[in-house]
Amino acid sequence: MKRVLKYFSTLMLIIFLASCMSKPTTPTTPVPPKNSNDITGKKWKLTEIMGQPIKLKNPSANPYFMLNMADMRYEGHGGCNGVGGTFEIKPEVMRIKFNQGMSTMIACDDLETERAFTQALLSADNYSVNGNTLTLNKARMAPLAKFVLDKAK
Repeated sequence: MKRVLKYFSTLMLIIFLASCMSKPTTPTTPVPPKNSNDITGKKWKLTEIMGQPIKLKNPSANPYFMLNMADMRYEGHGGCNGVGGTFEIKPEVMRIKFNQGMSTMIACDDLETERAFTQALLSADNYSVNGNTLTLNKARMAPLAKFVLDKAK
């Protein structure tokens, strides 16, 4: 019996010591560089609709939008009215979908541009990024709208 107790005590001591040893650290994985195609958290100002440069009667009210990943909502301004809603994005395949949301209903001189801007958002199903230029597209058709990164944001 003493012999069994001695083996058991030795075994328990080995288990205890093994559990107290620090675990080897695994090498940390390097953080990949921020994806240059990440369009979230940035202010994108409209420059073209359907291949045509926008012509605003009130250039200080340039349409723009921003994507907030925290609550998966977009917000922006169409030139006359605030716009917003939810969106879905798959950045790895550059797919995006804007869902109909809210908008104020103020009339202004650039209402036609605002309607085209809103329609481009709702029609887009994919995007492309080239430097500081974002293009919203529908399938493989010509770009619906082009935007530039607003660095003042």
